[in-house]
Amino acid sequence: MELRQLEYFVAVAEERNFTRAAERVHISQSGVSAQIRRLERELGADLFDRSARAVTLTVAGKAALEHARAALAAAGSVGQAVGEVTDLIRGRLAVGMVVGCTLDPLFDALAAFHEAHPGVELSLLEDGSDRLADGVRTGALDLALVGAAAAPPGDLEARTIISERLVVAVPPGHPLAERRRVVLRDLADHPVICMPPGTGLRAVFDQACAGQGFQPAIALQAGAADAIAGLAARGLGVAVLSASMAAAHRDRLTARTIEDVETPGVLALIWASAAGPAVRELLAHCRSAFEGQYRRPSGE
Repeated sequence: MELRQLEYFVAVAEERNFTRAAERVHISQSGVSAQIRRLERELGADLFDRSARAVTLTVAGKAALEHARAALAAAGSVGQAVGEVTDLIRGRLAVGMVVGCTLDPLFDALAAFHEAHPGVELSLLEDGSDRLADGVRTGALDLALVGAAAAPPGDLEARTIISERLVVAVPPGHPLAERRRVVLRDLADHPVICMPPGTGLRAVFDQACAGQGFQPAIALQAGAADAIAGLAARGLGVAVLSASMAAAHRDRLTARTIEDVETPGVLALIWASAAGPAVRELLAHCRSAFEGQYRRPSGE
């Protein structure tokens, strides 16, 4: 029994006509008839009643049809699986990363993926979150790590890595370090050092300021948390960071949550719903790399 015989059998059963079935499978009618006869001889039963104008299934044919379809579907799945592996081994993966990102787990995931699939060409683009999201939507990027205010883009698949509130970070002896409670307007008398536009933290900060009609004095901007912390530690302004970013510099900076800014800054992986096998494989490496490094928000 051959798969092509099952294919011809299903075609005749569905078309109820040998001529139309032959056109469907792109061989001659005599070829279809011959293969069906061979299949019937092997099975020891007629599959079709040929006495009427329209070809109909016999009792044996009806019993065989479901199994023939299942066999063809299984064979197709084998081909699909092999195709996915081939694409994965030889494909190309374009990854985006929000400007200033220094998350080692992402780099660990890329390294693990590269070791497992050295034939996949990796490219990495650093840009603002909005442009990265557009790149994923258009297919220019396969996967991106983006920042956002409150939640990642709703029209893309996403996995939130970090969701944290904003804090101010200042060196010991700074007036804000002496306060137990800090609100947004407490920054009015101080120069601010923060992330540039296009990052999730900056989006949260800008939205909060706009909501209160407050215009901060942004003195310096930097794309890396270490740079912002270093500038603040030298007395050049008040750093606006996330809680975990500030915690990495607790030896030289005091952090205070901005009490009236409740919207969290979110860092998330985003990808299109029709992601290919390479994206799914990289996501698996990302889940493994980020596991235990960062606490995901409740409900995630």
